Amino acid sequence: MHAEVPLTFLQIVAPLMVALGFISACSLLKEPGRRNFSAIMIAGAGAAYLNGGLGAWEFAFCALVTFIAYQGIKDYRFIAVGWLLHSIWDVAHHFYGTPIVPFVPTSSAGCAICDLGLAAWYFYGAPSIFTWIGKPRLETRS
Repeated sequence: MHAEVPLTFLQIVAPLMVALGFISACSLLKEPGRRNFSAIMIAGAGAAYLNGGLGAWEFAFCALVTFIAYQGIKDYRFIAVGWLLHSIWDVAHHFYGTPIVPFVPTSSAGCAICDLGLAAWYFYGAPSIFTWIGKPRLETRS
């Protein structure tokens, strides 16, 4: 049993800032490098909880995410699904397993929040955020 530790505002916002930092760094990569790198990252994330307290389920989850990551080499939607599954796995570890950072009890909850932000970006097609920042606005003339 885990002691329930309430999440603070900072513990909710900080993971979203981490997601934004990761998205910004990935935005520097050109295609198909961004997609390939992203597939490798979700494959690695799938193994983050090995020995995380949920027994053989840890290995089954790792195998599932590895398969999804392989499919992600061709399609961002698989990478998005991988991050959604990892977020669910984070929640399971927050309540029943070992936190992803053993000395930070809320780290798995924070990881779940971050992963949801990443999943949303990947479902959107993982566009470079730098195309949004410098895009000129259309002006209307009367």
